[in-house]
Parts: sequence; structure tokens; C-alpha cells
Amino acid sequence: MASCLSSTVFIISVSSSSSSLKTRSQRHSASLNSQNPSRFNFLSSPHTSTASSNPLHSRKLCKVQATVLEENKEKTVVEESLQFKSFPDDKGEGGNGEPPESSSASVLERWVIKVEQSVNILLTDSVIKILDTLYRDRDYARFFVLETIARVPYFAFMSVLHLYETCGWWRRADYLKVHFAESWNEMHHLLIMEELGGNAWWFDRFLAQHIAIFYYFMTVFMYVLSPRMAYHFSECVESHAFETYDKFVKSNGDRLKTMPASKVAVKYYTEGDFYLFDEFQTARTPNSRRPVIENLYDVFVNIRDDEAEHCKTMKACQTPGNLRSPHSYPDDAFEDDSGGILPQADCEGIVDGVKKSVAHPQANDE
Repeated sequence: MASCLSSTVFIISVSSSSSSLKTRSQRHSASLNSQNPSRFNFLSSPHTSTASSNPLHSRKLCKVQATVLEENKEKTVVEESLQFKSFPDDKGEGGNGEPPESSSASVLERWVIKVEQSVNILLTDSVIKILDTLYRDRDYARFFVLETIARVPYFAFMSVLHLYETCGWWRRADYLKVHFAESWNEMHHLLIMEELGGNAWWFDRFLAQHIAIFYYFMTVFMYVLSPRMAYHFSECVESHAFETYDKFVKSNGDRLKTMPASKVAVKYYTEGDFYLFDEFQTARTPNSRRPVIENLYDVFVNIRDDEAEHCKTMKACQTPGNLRSPHSYPDDAFEDDSGGILPQADCEGIVDGVKKSVAHPQANDE
């Protein structure tokens, strides 16, 4: 009996203490809510109360969120379709989103890249100012000079790569095929400008040819010193060409649509074998682009689009070993005439080639 009474007293005391604690907590929360009701009451937050009181605002908010999600989705698709490997940017992140190793070598490399790109931009801007002064109102002559200069780097790249092959430092057919296809494309741009009368003046031919000769040896030296720098400089040139043609098309679109298309352009873009036309567009799959040429407007639109494809290819080349021919097989070897498999080999410049020759002389003897 005594034990029963004690247990009853214990239960009553516990229940009374819990009820008192509950009462205190309710009073405390009530005081806090009276001071700032929107601070601790999550069920009645400002966003919820505003949305419930104003359904029109809620609908607007949903529309804005849906628009942002749609834009982010489209942006992701575009970025994935044109994604290339690239060198670390100013934040020290690589093109694949992974930060490089935090070492003095990576910091030095980033500074070297900044210096290379600054020099390239300075050189490009200087040439642009000269062309703007000489060819302010002579578009076809300006395009003739641009196309004469634009195909020179690809000759220089192939010359140096052939030299590296002779020394046993290089064996990547993709680069040679793509660079030749790029020069083939630029040659037809040049033929179109000649058909339109861009080379009528002796001064224009003299200027373009002598700039091209100087540009060739400068590109060879730059490519031997740093292929990355040479490819970036070519990207700057192609980017300027794209902007020039884009501005011309937008300013003269109505007039160009009334003019007949160039015969060279019709033959190049719509007739014959399209292997080389697909080859320089490394960001596209073969047979994915087939232009329709009906007038001169279509000609310049496609030339502008060609320059954009050159920019993408030059961007991909700035990472060693990143360039692949659109027609390449997935394996990394090709067969010679004897039926044997020859391994791929590459180098990042003449200094890298000499180091590989000294470090692995047996690789050159195989």
C-alpha cells in the first residue's frame, strides 16, 4: 500500500513539473513572437504571408523561377556542346573545372599564359588599327588582305610539324589533316575575294603579300617557342575576322541579298567532296553543316560561320593533344604501309622535343 501511494505521488509530481515547463515555454515563445513575430515563426514567414495575401505576386514569382530554370537549362546545353579543354584561367581552374595543383610551377605557368595572351592581343590590336586606317571604306580589299594573312599560320604549323616528324618528335596525323583543311578553307575565302575584285589594286597585293611573309616566319618562331601562344594568336586573328564579317553582313544585308552569289562560293559550299569542309570544323560531326548559297548574302554569312569554326578549333589546339579530326577513329594509333602499328607521339615545342630525345632516345630508334 505504501509503495502504491509513493508511485502515485511520483506520477503526479512528474506530470505537474512537465505541465509547468510547457507553460513556461509557451509564455517564452509568446513573448518572442510579440517582439518579432516573423523571426521565429517559420510557418508564417514574410514570403508565405505575402504570397498568400497576394496571389498575383505568387504567380509572378513562379514565372520568374521557371524562366531562370529554363535559361540555366539552355545555357548548360550550349556550354556542354561547345566545351573544350583549356588552360587555367585567372582563378587557377582548368578547363575541365578541376583546380590544378597549388605549386610554384602552376603559378608560373599561369603568369606565362597571361604574358603570351597579352602580347598576342597587343599585336592583333596594332594590325587592326592599321587595317582600319587603310581600308575604312574598301571592304573587299580589306577582306582580301585578311584572307591572305589568315591562311598563313596553317602553313607555318604544318612546316614545323613536318620538321618535328623528321626528328621523330611528332606523329599525330590529326593535326596535319585539320591544319591543311583550314588552309584549304581560307584559300577559297581568298579566291572569293579575288573574284569580287578585292585584289584589283597593286598596293593591296603588295601589302598583303609582304605582311604574309613576315607573318609566316613570326608564326614559325612563335610555334617553335610555344605552340599554345601561336594557337592563341591565330584564334585572335580568326576572332577579328569573324567580327569583321559579322559587322559587314549586318550593315549590308539588304544590298547583299540582291546580288548574285560568287561562282567560287557556289562550287565550294554546294558541290564536290565535302571531306575537307567537314575536317576543319572539329566542334561538329561530319555532314552536320551543308550551306545553301542563293545570293551574296549567303556567301558572307557562311564565310563568317567558317571563321567561328576556326576559332573553336584554335581554342581546342591550345591544350596539347586535345585536337581530334572529326573523321578520326577512336583508337590512338594508325597503320603504316608495312602493316605495323605506330604509336602516337607529340611535343610541346622544340625544347620539349630535345628533352624527350635526351631522356628517351630509344623511342626515336623504334
